[in-house]
Amino acid sequence: MRRRILNVTIAFVVIFLILAAQQARVQIIERNAILDRPGDPRRAQSIQGRGELLDASGVAVARSLGAHRVYSAGPALAQIVGYSSSLYGESGLEAALDAILAPRAADDATTVASLFSRRTKAPRSTGGQVVLTLRRDIAQAVDQAMPAGIRGAAVVLDPRTGAVLAAVNRPTFDPNTLVAQWSKLRSRADAPLLDRSLDGLYPPGSTFKMLTASAALDSGTFTLDSTLNDPGYFNIGGFTLHNAEREATGTQTLTGAFAFSSNVDFAQIGVAMGVDTFYEYLIRFRVGENMGLAVPVTKDNVPAASTVSDSELAQMAFGQGSLAVTPLRMALIGATIANGGVLMRPSLVKEIRASGQLPIHTVPVVWAQPISAQTAAEMRDLMIAVVRYGTGTAAKMPNVTVAGKTGTATHPGGAPDAWFVCFAPAESPRLVVAVVVEDSGYGGAVAAPIARAILASALPLYQ
Repeated sequence: MRRRILNVTIAFVVIFLILAAQQARVQIIERNAILDRPGDPRRAQSIQGRGELLDASGVAVARSLGAHRVYSAGPALAQIVGYSSSLYGESGLEAALDAILAPRAADDATTVASLFSRRTKAPRSTGGQVVLTLRRDIAQAVDQAMPAGIRGAAVVLDPRTGAVLAAVNRPTFDPNTLVAQWSKLRSRADAPLLDRSLDGLYPPGSTFKMLTASAALDSGTFTLDSTLNDPGYFNIGGFTLHNAEREATGTQTLTGAFAFSSNVDFAQIGVAMGVDTFYEYLIRFRVGENMGLAVPVTKDNVPAASTVSDSELAQMAFGQGSLAVTPLRMALIGATIANGGVLMRPSLVKEIRASGQLPIHTVPVVWAQPISAQTAAEMRDLMIAVVRYGTGTAAKMPNVTVAGKTGTATHPGGAPDAWFVCFAPAESPRLVVAVVVEDSGYGGAVAAPIARAILASALPLYQ
């Protein structure tokens, strides 16, 4: 009998230890994962005390009202600000900055003993605040300038600091009505939840001639007075390259080749530079590198230099071939020229105000100097020529000099993507704008007018 009692006692002890270990695993090891699980009812309680996301002027673009998040910028910043939902979790900056915004239980640092003895839910503190570089007013101006019914994106940044001021997508959605829309948003073929400004990969087309021309000038391979001959085609590696509509621009200086966007001329420029020099400037411009932004950015697609043939190089020189980049990347290339050859690391966070801690202010960071100030000045003149009399005349503005570059990027399965990258005022740039519209045709006809409308609305807001 005594042995039976002992065996039963041992069994109860083992069961207790198993239950205790399971409780410890749930309460300590998997606690955060469980709390962060979409659909957990405690998430709704945490939203009540969730901190605010403020734009650069102090306007709350994400704040809690009861158990709901309110997004004052609405569809204009839906993808990049993201959402925080008790049902569907977090996305965008809401997800990336969750560690600062989420309220923490007062006893997060409790001991194992107190975890087992806790009978009531501990009170939660209020989450911190984050001041962003984004501007709600500029984002809404961009949103108004972007036509409905298209697919694409527009990015606006300050070339002097790298501050991202707006990143607007088409199609978009209203994060204030996320729950009601969720099923449709998830199933739509045009992917409104996708942040095309940061995650869309596109062949950049002729906007990439900004980098190619910069490399040609900065390396000394070409000068502004170098002449090129475009008979309408270029034979290379068994392939024949043509301009759009098989145009022929004839004999031009580099300025004319850039202004009239000759693919034939730029194919020759790329081959003349060679793979080593071309890739040296890809590296200098940080193409294909992680941007270190507060939110993840899809990495550019750049083929390994060892795999690039002369015919592939010729195509990459005018933004085709295997090259694919994000709209943000093209904005940064334009910003480098606008900022005198200095590339600033892009940023989305201006200040962090974590609960119970001193504010942390961020400062602009120089990422690289891909080209000299002289090369940047020459490139600015080339881009001014594009808008004055070249392919980008639709971006002209009264009393403001605009420097820009068009792009018409071909791809399988649809009409070309229309691009335009520009900055203004050209003499002292404050804003850089990059616009891409999927499957829509010529950059000068489709994207340039959108960029002009963005500049016209945004420049007065950003003195």
